[in-house]
Amino acid sequence: MSDTLRERLVLGAAVVLAAIYLFPLYWMYVTALKSGSAMFASPPDFWPHDPQWQIYGEVWESRSMGRYIWNSLVIACGAVSVIALLGTGCAYVLARYRNVWIDVGLLLILMLQVLPASLMITPIFVGFSQIGLLSYPRLAVVLAIAAKSMPFFIILVRATFMSVPQELEEAALVDGNSRIGAFFNIVLPLAKNGILVSAILIFMQAFGEFVYSKSMIQAVELQPASVGLNSFMGPNTNEWNKIMAYATIYVTPILAVFVLMQRRIVSGLTSGALK
Repeated sequence: MSDTLRERLVLGAAVVLAAIYLFPLYWMYVTALKSGSAMFASPPDFWPHDPQWQIYGEVWESRSMGRYIWNSLVIACGAVSVIALLGTGCAYVLARYRNVWIDVGLLLILMLQVLPASLMITPIFVGFSQIGLLSYPRLAVVLAIAAKSMPFFIILVRATFMSVPQELEEAALVDGNSRIGAFFNIVLPLAKNGILVSAILIFMQAFGEFVYSKSMIQAVELQPASVGLNSFMGPNTNEWNKIMAYATIYVTPILAVFVLMQRRIVSGLTSGALK
């Protein structure tokens, strides 16, 4: 098999897989523009003949989406701030002071990532209730997300710090910098790409968080957009076009950020792979 044929086969397979993966997203956008009768047509239409563009404005107003989106941003930004502030220093220390026990400890901590949020919510809810943290529900959700996502952030950022040559720090120390000065002046600027990418991944995860928010935030005015989307659900739900319009407004900003920063995300994820 020639190299050209092999490349074409790989490209064809990639296109097919991308089409399969992206079809649900396409169907979400299409369904949002369909009328009530068009949604249940058989066979289904793959493009709306009479797009209902006004549905976005109706959903935005009737569901108070501005408030929901704002709450999602507050929770996501709060979680990212806590994780970046605490996790960056932890990742740096673990990258510079290495031994087999640290690697074993990181593996054990990382295994906590396999535990679903639905399993962890009960002990977290009881603990937060005992210390009165549920009186500040958005803060409680931020701390719960931070506890859940911190190991993932530390692992990624640690790999980035490990790719920064330690000789640069030693040269800075010889020039009169302190350890903290070398960290802020030398290491941190070189590792900022990996830190930024890890923060973006955490932000996207926190922006769509549902389990903690649904369980801890009872006040409607404080609930994020993921809980607002759940309010559509009921035994007789048939407003699928409005559900998809809500999901479109909710998901599109995150998709736009991902598309615009995909090169930086890929480079940041692989920054610690080679030394």
